[in-house]
This record gives sequence, structure tokens and C-alpha cells, in this order.
Amino acid sequence: MINEFKVITLCGSTRFKEQFLEEQKRLTLEGNVVISVGLFGHSGDEEVWKPGIKEMLDRMHLSKIDMADEIFVINVDGYIGESTKREISYALAHGKTVKYLEKPREPMTETPRIFIA
Repeated sequence: MINEFKVITLCGSTRFKEQFLEEQKRLTLEGNVVISVGLFGHSGDEEVWKPGIKEMLDRMHLSKIDMADEIFVINVDGYIGESTKREISYALAHGKTVKYLEKPREPMTETPRIFIA
């Protein structure tokens, strides 16, 4: 928490840019500090695919998880890709709460999880 504000990092596939923006707005209006991705590689930000950039962004996103009280997974239609699975595992290993936009398609082996509809 920062002052009275919970810090939430958004995680999920960058193909869901619109949902990231919607959830960022909703969570902010609910009184949270929201940390999101800086680029949407699967939604047109071509810079992501330059040598070394995606790897740097992946490491940076783990730092964003470190700063958060919890993560909120943008998993449209229950989809969770490999990068997001790693982020969820990382968050759980570091004692972060994990909440989901939708019920995941596959159960994660780590517990606990919280589903938010």
C-alpha cells in the first residue's frame, strides 16, 4: 500500500489492450494505484520485437509485480499464456494476491487464487 492506496499490477496477454485499458480505469476509479504494461506487442507496438526489448520488458514486469500488493490477470475467455503463467507463479512465490478477470481455463498448480467476475 502507498498511503491508503492498494497497488495492483496488471498482467496478461498484450493482445487484450482494450481490456487492459478498461480494467486500469475501473481499478483506478476504485481507489487503487494501477501499474500496467508499457507496450502492447501483440496489439501493434512493434518496438517490442526488436532484439533484447521483450526480454528487458519481461524482467521489468517482474519488478512491477514486486512493487504491487497484488496482481490482476487480464485473461479474456480464460486465456493465460506462458509469460502470464510465469508472472502468476512469480507473484504467488512472492506472497502476492492474484485476482482474475475471468475463471482460468486451466487450474494453476499454485494456490491460493482468487477469482473476480
